[in-house]
Amino acid sequence: MLYKSSLTKELFFTSLSTILILSGIVIAQRAVYIFRLAARGIIPNDTIDTVLVFNLLKHLPLLLSLTVFLAILLTLSRWYRDSEMIIWLSSGLSLHKLLKPILAFCFPIIILIASLSLYISPWAVQKSEEFKSNLKNRDELATISPGSFKESKSADRIFYVEGFSDLGSSVKNIFVQSIQNKKLGVIVSNKGKRFKNEDGENYIVMLDGKRYEGQEDTKEFSITTFKEYGILIDREIPRIVSVGASVGVIEAIPTLQLLLLQNKVNQKQYMAELMWRLSLPISAMILILLAISMSFINPRVGRSMNIIAALLIFVIYNNLLAVSHSLVSTGLVSFWFGFWPVHLTVALIGCYLLYRRSYNLPIFPRRRIIIKRKRKNDSN
Repeated sequence: MLYKSSLTKELFFTSLSTILILSGIVIAQRAVYIFRLAARGIIPNDTIDTVLVFNLLKHLPLLLSLTVFLAILLTLSRWYRDSEMIIWLSSGLSLHKLLKPILAFCFPIIILIASLSLYISPWAVQKSEEFKSNLKNRDELATISPGSFKESKSADRIFYVEGFSDLGSSVKNIFVQSIQNKKLGVIVSNKGKRFKNEDGENYIVMLDGKRYEGQEDTKEFSITTFKEYGILIDREIPRIVSVGASVGVIEAIPTLQLLLLQNKVNQKQYMAELMWRLSLPISAMILILLAISMSFINPRVGRSMNIIAALLIFVIYNNLLAVSHSLVSTGLVSFWFGFWPVHLTVALIGCYLLYRRSYNLPIFPRRRIIIKRKRKNDSN
């Protein structure tokens, strides 16, 4: 049918533009914070893109749910605004017949949301935690970007390396400024190499270089020429905090393990995490009903109010899911009592709004008040 192809095409382009905009907003918001951490030396510059990808995979299920909701809402609102929906309804098309093409379009996206929520997002969180653990074991030299100055975590040395070899075992054009015994020392060398002793300590060995040492407040200094000069490299770097959303070990557990774990200590947290993962694809299906029923606008009024109301309902819906997640994790309510009431309530609201809109009825039924007037005859 013509209306199916037209609807599917417009939903596709609206969804594509919406997910690109939402993903760009999330990446831009996280990138500002991550770049700030990289500038302070908390994370290496070569890990920025990896951290951003992990953050995007974590938030992608919620972004896709919002994309489906906005795509349906904006598409049908435009049909009402441009009187296209009036033409279709006058031709015998009912609002219920729009459900089938919309569900056919949204079904692959819901499957993708379920896959991300149940499998890919926990994997991304797990890899993110492993990535952070590996970064903690990197020494100071590994955090240096070629061609830039890097201050040590103890703030007593400044490194500069022009370049590394392909394997990272040798370096060239090294500059190190250090303060020892209240004396300022500057060490320069054209080449160097990395060395690890029997105790596992890492050194950078500078070859054929010079060391300048002197007092900060005087002009006296000494020059020492050396064949080899070793500098101990600290292994600990500042701890990465809040690179993404604050995550725990539970969020990295695969979904199948959440069902099989019998740890009574953390069983409530496991059930709450499982409830949240299952809620994302279910909420996406319920949001389809809300988007269809709330897309009606009066062409003379505009479409701002219904979009604002729809987004407000979306925010309230997700906040209620977050509250239910907290109640289940703390043990105040059971899994089933925390899982179904929010979804069932919003689903009933969506079905009610869709029923009222299908028969062109107002959202709230009007009560007719019949006032009976009694005529009194004047008796004079």
